[in-house]
Amino acid sequence: MNSATVRNLLARGMLAGLGAGVLALIVAYFLGEPSVDSAIGFEESHAAGHVHEVELVSRSLQSTAGLATGVLIYGVAFGGIAALAFCFALGRVGRFSPRATALLLSGCALLTVYVVPFLKYPANPPAVGDHGTIAKRTTLYFLMMVLGVLLAVAATILGKRLAPKLGTWHATVAAVAAFALVIGLAYAFLPAINEVPADFPASVLWRFRVSAVAMQITLWGGFGLVFGELAERLLNPRPAAVTAGRPVAAPH
Repeated sequence: MNSATVRNLLARGMLAGLGAGVLALIVAYFLGEPSVDSAIGFEESHAAGHVHEVELVSRSLQSTAGLATGVLIYGVAFGGIAALAFCFALGRVGRFSPRATALLLSGCALLTVYVVPFLKYPANPPAVGDHGTIAKRTTLYFLMMVLGVLLAVAATILGKRLAPKLGTWHATVAAVAAFALVIGLAYAFLPAINEVPADFPASVLWRFRVSAVAMQITLWGGFGLVFGELAERLLNPRPAAVTAGRPVAAPH
C-alpha cells in the first residue's frame, strides 16, 4: 500500500470518525445526560451546608458545546488511529474485503479499547468516586486498555500461526480462549475499585453505564460501517459502464 493510499485512508478514517462521533453525540445527549443530571442532583443534595466551589463552566455549556467538542474530537482522533491500523491489518488477518476488514477492526477496537477495561472498571457518573484515587483509577483503566490491545494482537498472531496445524476454526477458538484466559487472570489480580456510595440510586448508575456502552457501540459500529464503505470504494472501485460507446462511471 503506497503512501498516497494511506493518506487517503487516513483522511477517510478521520471523516468516518467525525460522522460516527455525531451519532454517538446524539446517543450521549439523549441517553447519558439525564442520568448525569440525576447524579449531579444527588451530589448537590448531599453537599448541603458545605461551601460550593465557583462553577467555571455552566452545566448547560458542559452538556452541549463541551460534550460535542469532547465526543467529536475523540471520534476524529480514534478514526485516524483506526484507519492506520486498517492499513496494517488489511490482507494480514485473512482474505477479507476492505468493508469486512473495517467492520472486524471496529469490533476488535470496541472489545479491546472499551469493553475489556469497562468490565473491570466500569464508567461512573458524577458523585461516584473518591477524588483522592483519580490518578490510581485512571492508571488502572489505561493499563487494562493497553493490555487488551496487546493481547488482541498477540491472539491474532497466535491464531495465524496455529491455523496451518489446527485449521482456521480450531486456531481461532484457541486464540480466543487464550485471550479470555489472560484477561481473566488480569481481572483476578488487579485491584478492584468500588466507590459507589451506599445510598446512590442504583437505577441512575445502571442508566449511566448502559448509555456509556450504547455510545461506544454507536461510535465504533458507525465508524466501521462508514469507513468500510469509503475504503471499499477507494480500494475496489467499480468498473465504468459503457453507454453509447462512451465509458460512464457506474453509479454508487
